[in-house]
Amino acid sequence: EIPNTGIFSFPSLLANTLHFDLFVWLGCLECCIKCLGGIPYPSLIATILLYAGVALFCGCGHEALSGTVSILQNYFEVVRGPMDTLDVFTMIDIIKYVIYGIASAFFVYGILLMVEGFFTSGAIKDLYGDFKITTCGRCVSAWFIMLTYIFMLAWLGVTAFTALPVFIYFNIWNICQNATMLNGATLCLDPRQYGIVPMAEAKTLCAGSDKFYRMCESNELDMTFHLFICALAGAGAAVIAMIHYLMVLSANWAYVKDACRMQKYEDIKSKEEQELHDIHSTRSKERLNAYT
Repeated sequence: EIPNTGIFSFPSLLANTLHFDLFVWLGCLECCIKCLGGIPYPSLIATILLYAGVALFCGCGHEALSGTVSILQNYFEVVRGPMDTLDVFTMIDIIKYVIYGIASAFFVYGILLMVEGFFTSGAIKDLYGDFKITTCGRCVSAWFIMLTYIFMLAWLGVTAFTALPVFIYFNIWNICQNATMLNGATLCLDPRQYGIVPMAEAKTLCAGSDKFYRMCESNELDMTFHLFICALAGAGAAVIAMIHYLMVLSANWAYVKDACRMQKYEDIKSKEEQELHDIHSTRSKERLNAYT
């Protein structure tokens, strides 16, 4: 049996402990609700979509370009030219470096847009109190809208450019399928026929040769084709993310503009009230002096 010694009894201590734990739990729950309410979810969704699209485009595009180099060297016997010439391998290396720059640049840009969403969110105003809308803040919001619109157009161009290798590999895959179904058909592949591979000599690969069937039956061709499709999907996701950002930034700009107008109205109202108060105080003093 647990002894009961008044205020320091076990039931009293247990009740006080449970009451304190409940108070702490409710305080933590209220704090978590406020923090979750301060997150700009539209900007968060757009940032996640942007990161996913850029990661898919950069990762799959890099591996697809490496697979293209391997196919050209192993099956078409294309050799790398001198360092001062612009051949297909140099072009692929340049595109890879561009991919590295895109990945790093849009990682930073996504963070900047997320921070801008935090500062212009109405939930932050409700959580931390009223804030002053400065001219610099309005200019930053307008600048982000213009920059995001330019990046959206750039990603549209990247998507169109990524569709070219998908079209080329689809044609190659289609030729491989027709060569296996049509016996005796003369089907040949030349990298120069698509107009984007600068080569001085003809590197033709025709049906009937061992290299042609080994290329068509290899997992390397199939994997490179599907990697380019994933890169195209990533570029499309980045375009959707840019459009989503434009909607979010436009809504934030409208909010900042309305907040600026409300701020000016409050300032004018406070100034007029202060002037009326000063006039009333002055008249009261004059009446008091006249009575005295």
